[in-house]
Amino acid sequence: MIIRNLKVFSQNVRKNSIITNTILESYSQFDILLIQEPPWSEIQKIPSSSNCEGEPLIGSCHHPNWIAFTRIPQDKDDFPRVIFYVNIRLSSLRFLFRKDIFDYQDISIISFNNNGVCHYILNIYSDSSHSALKYLKDTEVNINNILLMTGDFNILSATI
Repeated sequence: MIIRNLKVFSQNVRKNSIITNTILESYSQFDILLIQEPPWSEIQKIPSSSNCEGEPLIGSCHHPNWIAFTRIPQDKDDFPRVIFYVNIRLSSLRFLFRKDIFDYQDISIISFNNNGVCHYILNIYSDSSHSALKYLKDTEVNINNILLMTGDFNILSATI
Protein backbone atom coordinates (compact mmCIF):
# COMPACT_ATOMS: atom_id res chain seq x y z
CA MET A 1 0.00 0.00 0.00
CA ILE A 2 1.35 3.43 -0.97
CA ILE A 3 -0.20 6.51 0.60
CA ARG A 4 -0.01 9.84 -1.20
CA ASN A 5 -2.12 11.87 1.26
CA LEU A 6 -2.79 11.41 4.95
CA LYS A 7 -5.75 12.99 6.70
CA VAL A 8 -4.69 13.89 10.23
CA PHE A 9 -6.83 15.31 13.03
CA SER A 10 -5.34 16.80 16.23
CA GLN A 11 -7.34 17.76 19.33
CA ASN A 12 -6.84 18.42 23.02
CA VAL A 13 -9.77 16.58 24.65
CA ARG A 14 -8.95 17.76 28.21
CA LYS A 15 -9.31 14.24 29.68
CA ASN A 16 -12.90 13.95 28.44
CA SER A 17 -13.84 10.39 27.49
CA ILE A 18 -17.12 11.46 25.83
CA ILE A 19 -15.26 13.75 23.40
CA THR A 20 -12.60 11.08 22.77
CA ASN A 21 -15.17 8.35 22.09
CA THR A 22 -17.15 10.70 19.82
CA ILE A 23 -14.00 11.45 17.80
CA LEU A 24 -13.16 7.73 17.53
CA GLU A 25 -16.71 6.92 16.42
CA SER A 26 -17.30 9.86 14.07
CA TYR A 27 -13.96 10.72 12.47
CA SER A 28 -13.40 7.59 10.38
CA GLN A 29 -12.61 9.76 7.32
CA PHE A 30 -9.27 10.56 8.99
CA ASP A 31 -6.21 8.32 8.85
CA ILE A 32 -4.49 9.40 12.06
CA LEU A 33 -5.82 11.05 15.21
CA LEU A 34 -3.43 12.89 17.53
CA ILE A 35 -5.02 13.41 20.93
CA GLN A 36 -3.60 15.55 23.71
CA GLU A 37 -4.66 15.11 27.35
CA PRO A 38 -6.49 11.81 26.76
CA PRO A 39 -8.69 10.40 29.52
CA TRP A 40 -7.29 7.59 31.67
CA SER A 41 -9.60 5.45 33.76
CA GLU A 42 -10.17 1.95 35.05
CA ILE A 43 -11.21 -0.38 32.23
CA GLN A 44 -11.72 -3.49 34.34
CA LYS A 45 -10.33 -5.47 37.25
CA ILE A 46 -7.67 -8.08 36.48
CA PRO A 47 -6.94 -11.15 38.63
CA SER A 48 -4.45 -10.60 41.42
CA SER A 49 -2.81 -12.90 43.94
CA SER A 50 -2.61 -10.08 46.48
CA ASN A 51 -6.09 -8.57 46.07
CA CYS A 52 -9.20 -10.78 45.96
CA GLU A 53 -11.16 -8.02 44.18
CA GLY A 54 -8.47 -7.79 41.49
CA GLU A 55 -6.13 -5.00 40.45
CA PRO A 56 -7.43 -2.13 38.30
CA LEU A 57 -6.44 -2.12 34.63
CA ILE A 58 -6.07 1.53 33.64
CA GLY A 59 -6.30 2.63 30.02
CA SER A 60 -7.61 5.19 27.59
CA CYS A 61 -10.47 4.96 25.11
CA HIS A 62 -10.45 2.18 22.50
CA HIS A 63 -12.39 1.57 19.31
CA PRO A 64 -12.24 -1.41 16.92
CA ASN A 65 -11.51 0.84 13.91
CA TRP A 66 -8.45 2.42 15.51
CA ILE A 67 -5.05 1.17 16.70
CA ALA A 68 -3.87 3.12 19.76
CA PHE A 69 -0.20 4.01 20.24
CA THR A 70 0.94 5.48 23.54
CA ARG A 71 3.61 5.20 26.16
CA ILE A 72 2.96 2.79 29.03
CA PRO A 73 2.79 4.68 32.34
CA GLN A 74 5.54 3.92 34.85
CA ASP A 75 3.26 4.65 37.82
CA LYS A 76 -0.05 6.34 38.71
CA ASP A 77 1.47 9.81 38.31
CA ASP A 78 3.01 9.13 34.89
CA PHE A 79 0.03 8.87 32.54
CA PRO A 80 0.92 10.00 29.02
CA ARG A 81 -0.63 13.24 27.90
CA VAL A 82 -0.51 12.30 24.20
CA ILE A 83 -1.88 9.35 22.27
CA PHE A 84 -2.06 8.37 18.59
CA TYR A 85 -4.92 6.52 16.94
CA VAL A 86 -4.18 5.06 13.50
CA ASN A 87 -7.07 3.94 11.34
CA ILE A 88 -7.09 0.14 11.04
CA ARG A 89 -7.18 0.39 7.23
CA LEU A 90 -3.54 1.63 7.36
CA SER A 91 -2.21 -1.33 9.35
CA SER A 92 -0.24 -2.62 6.35
CA LEU A 93 2.05 0.44 6.66
CA ARG A 94 3.39 -1.09 9.89
CA PHE A 95 3.16 1.86 12.24
CA LEU A 96 5.56 1.67 15.19
CA PHE A 97 5.55 3.54 18.48
CA ARG A 98 9.13 4.83 18.80
CA LYS A 99 9.91 4.90 22.52
CA ASP A 100 13.57 4.42 21.54
CA ILE A 101 13.62 8.00 20.17
CA PHE A 102 11.55 9.79 22.84
CA ASP A 103 10.51 8.24 26.16
CA TYR A 104 8.69 11.20 27.66
CA GLN A 105 5.11 11.43 28.90
CA ASP A 106 4.31 14.53 26.83
CA ILE A 107 5.96 13.60 23.52
CA SER A 108 5.15 10.61 21.34
CA ILE A 109 6.54 9.66 17.97
CA ILE A 110 5.39 7.01 15.52
CA SER A 111 7.05 5.81 12.36
CA PHE A 112 5.75 4.03 9.28
CA ASN A 113 7.08 2.95 5.91
CA ASN A 114 5.58 4.31 2.74
CA ASN A 115 7.03 3.32 -0.60
CA GLY A 116 10.23 2.13 1.09
CA VAL A 117 10.81 5.36 3.04
CA CYS A 118 10.48 5.65 6.82
CA HIS A 119 8.43 8.67 7.95
CA TYR A 120 7.76 10.11 11.42
CA ILE A 121 4.90 11.94 13.11
CA LEU A 122 5.22 13.64 16.51
CA ASN A 123 2.40 14.42 18.93
CA ILE A 124 3.26 16.91 21.67
CA TYR A 125 1.53 18.29 24.74
CA SER A 126 3.41 21.12 26.41
CA ASP A 127 1.97 22.20 29.75
CA SER A 128 1.85 25.79 30.99
CA SER A 129 5.47 25.40 32.16
CA HIS A 130 6.47 24.43 28.60
CA SER A 131 8.18 21.28 29.89
CA ALA A 132 7.86 19.36 26.60
CA LEU A 133 9.34 22.24 24.63
CA LYS A 134 12.23 22.50 27.10
CA TYR A 135 12.74 18.74 26.82
CA LEU A 136 12.89 18.98 23.01
CA LYS A 137 15.33 21.89 23.24
CA ASP A 138 17.61 19.96 25.60
CA THR A 139 17.44 16.62 23.76
CA GLU A 140 19.61 16.10 20.72
CA VAL A 141 17.91 13.84 18.22
CA ASN A 142 18.50 13.80 14.49
CA ILE A 143 15.38 12.58 12.70
CA ASN A 144 14.93 12.69 8.94
CA ASN A 145 11.56 12.57 7.19
CA ILE A 146 9.37 14.14 9.88
CA LEU A 147 6.05 14.61 8.14
CA LEU A 148 4.28 16.36 10.97
CA MET A 149 4.97 17.68 14.45
CA THR A 150 1.84 19.02 16.10
CA GLY A 151 -0.10 19.07 19.31
CA ASP A 152 -1.04 21.50 22.06
CA PHE A 153 1.88 23.79 22.82
CA ASN A 154 0.09 26.09 25.31
CA ILE A 155 1.77 29.17 23.88
CA LEU A 156 -0.47 32.20 24.25
CA SER A 157 -0.23 35.21 22.03
CA ALA A 158 1.27 38.27 23.66
CA THR A 159 -1.71 40.29 22.35
CA ILE A 160 -4.25 38.32 24.40
